[in-house]
Amino acid sequence: MHSFITLSFFSSLCSLSVLALRIPFDVHVQTPASNPTAHFPRQSSSNSIVPVGNTQNSFYYTNITLGGQNISVMLDTGSSDLWVTGSVSGATDTGNSLKLSYAVGTAAGDVYTAPFEFAGKSVSDQAFLLVTNVSSFSTNIHAEGYDGLIGLGPNSGSSIYKKLSGNSGNNAINRIFEQSSSNDYITMMLSRKGDPGSNMTGQFTIGEIVPGFENIIKMPQLSIEKVYKVTNVDQHWQIVTDKNIGIIGPDGQPIRYSSIAPKAPDGTIVGVLDSGFTLPQVPRTVSDAIYGRVQGAEWSASNGAWLVPCGQLINVTFNFGGVSYPIHPLDVSSSDFGVIFSNGNPACLGTFQPVTSAFSLLGEYDMILGMAFLRNTYTLINYGNFINGGSNSNNPYVQLLPLTNIESAVDDFIQVRLNGQNTINSSQYTLLPASQQQHSPESAKEKKQAYEELVLSHWPYILAGSIAFLILLISYCVWRCCCRRKRLAKKAAKKAAQQKGGAASEGGFKSGPYAQLNDSQSTASLVMQPMRGSTVDFEEDYSHGGKDTFARSR
Repeated sequence: MHSFITLSFFSSLCSLSVLALRIPFDVHVQTPASNPTAHFPRQSSSNSIVPVGNTQNSFYYTNITLGGQNISVMLDTGSSDLWVTGSVSGATDTGNSLKLSYAVGTAAGDVYTAPFEFAGKSVSDQAFLLVTNVSSFSTNIHAEGYDGLIGLGPNSGSSIYKKLSGNSGNNAINRIFEQSSSNDYITMMLSRKGDPGSNMTGQFTIGEIVPGFENIIKMPQLSIEKVYKVTNVDQHWQIVTDKNIGIIGPDGQPIRYSSIAPKAPDGTIVGVLDSGFTLPQVPRTVSDAIYGRVQGAEWSASNGAWLVPCGQLINVTFNFGGVSYPIHPLDVSSSDFGVIFSNGNPACLGTFQPVTSAFSLLGEYDMILGMAFLRNTYTLINYGNFINGGSNSNNPYVQLLPLTNIESAVDDFIQVRLNGQNTINSSQYTLLPASQQQHSPESAKEKKQAYEELVLSHWPYILAGSIAFLILLISYCVWRCCCRRKRLAKKAAKKAAQQKGGAASEGGFKSGPYAQLNDSQSTASLVMQPMRGSTVDFEEDYSHGGKDTFARSR
């Protein structure tokens, strides 16, 4: 069995918890030294700025201090919990156990507290999960350069927070900002290995801007309010693209896609910023639009991704808040995974991986913008009123500073992939006509999941519609009953009036409707009978006629 790298190793999938995403191919990594801190770049003079290590563009990690020990942890903006392996000196057991499920294994253990330090900030009793057994993971996390994970997502997504009572389980970033909310933001910059045009080192900060990148505060504040969410269960750092031009494809035209997020504005796409995903996860139609027109492109079912010729330069640009964010062509396809075409020739992996449309079963977002996207931005995340117990009442937001100069990026690509020979405009690299675009297959299982997603993502509206229909149905039935009662009452009143009118006609010599005696259809019969007790005696039969038939009584 191949080893798996996480498309949200430690992260999103615990929070997303709807689909275990994984990449069934190996990452070619250089084995780090036994000391995880040995290959970190030099730390900044500011304690609030810490270096970020890079394992072959697939994992990003930094150091924390827990119980007085330096521990290398993966940076993950897609989850919210802190966990480490091994042992922590002086840690206090809370008596609570927890299991966190990820794409590549399960992190299970007991919840402890210990003194915690990170980027110049400290917490006296930070809650964390101590994982004693990592054998379930399909990758050797220590060999990848880290021995734990720090979740940088909203506190509401923390499983430890939900497990412990009160605020004692608040996640690490929340605890830091509880103490001081004056600069309640983090920033992150990820390096790119194999890029000859960049000597930038990865940086992570708390409440401080990396010197030289101050322009980030001038960037648009991208709202991460819950306006695009159906529920509050799955809160992430979600942002929305510009309308109708959210993603510009290799042909320079916008990629058309209709968001699955029920409240997303028309023409926009909702994305989650997640440093725990190696490969960005995008809708299948988007991935097909990026790679489907490349000559020689091949869909790999075993890898769950597109394979393209390594010399193919592919341009992709994202637009947020009126600002364009071009993606470095070395990030649009990767040579780090050792994949091959079906004929055995070397290939590069299309990094914007199509994902089943049901990866967010509640339909809260369309794509996960992982490392291949984040390497092209300097990212600032302001937590705002997401801090549990904090004093900041402002809404949280994200700011992104573009880092990729497309002209320089093209030069880098030519040097790395084409050995310095500029053949990017040769006929073999010309895009196919749109009519010849290939499409990746959608399985029956995926179609079923998409249907389930459609139902689940719209369940509040379906429920509201059902309730409204039921109310209307009941109202209609009540109205019909009322109308029927009125008709019956009116009919009864009319009949009573007719009967009363008939009685009045007999007593008051008023004419009224009657059946003629000689009418063949009449059922009336006249039988004359003697009147008992009458003072009139019949002296002779009336039929004799001609004479008086009555004799007056004496």
